[in-house]
Amino acid sequence: MYTTIQFIHSYWAYLVLFVVLIATINAIAGFMGNKEYGPKDFRLALFALITTHIQFLIGLVLYFVSPLGLQNITNNGMGEVMGNSLFRLYAVEHPIVMILTVVFITIGYSKHKKKLVSKPKFKALAIFYTIALLLMLSRIPWAQWLDL
Repeated sequence: MYTTIQFIHSYWAYLVLFVVLIATINAIAGFMGNKEYGPKDFRLALFALITTHIQFLIGLVLYFVSPLGLQNITNNGMGEVMGNSLFRLYAVEHPIVMILTVVFITIGYSKHKKKLVSKPKFKALAIFYTIALLLMLSRIPWAQWLDL
């Protein structure tokens, strides 16, 4: 079960990164270019929200079945986990930062829906999706990604 969930989580992450990157670029371009907000923009923002939430749910399951997640803290203690950079990344930093990523994407999506005109819609998406993208990029386990 662990390897299957890890496989899904690792490869779904490529889709999430790609969609959030495209949605962020689209929001920035729309804001800077004073474009009209249309159905394509709505679908792109929504798809970024959906893929990110699915990835969060997969990651949550993985956190509880992975030897690098909660089991690592339970077996070694928080002091040992915090003292080891690899353990800390998988058990603490990656989960917390990815939760913040999901929160920022959710807030950005919710705020943009309440706006009535294009510029503020794109602005809300651009700000929150950019923050989410930067957070996501900061805590991807790049060493594992590059070995896949």
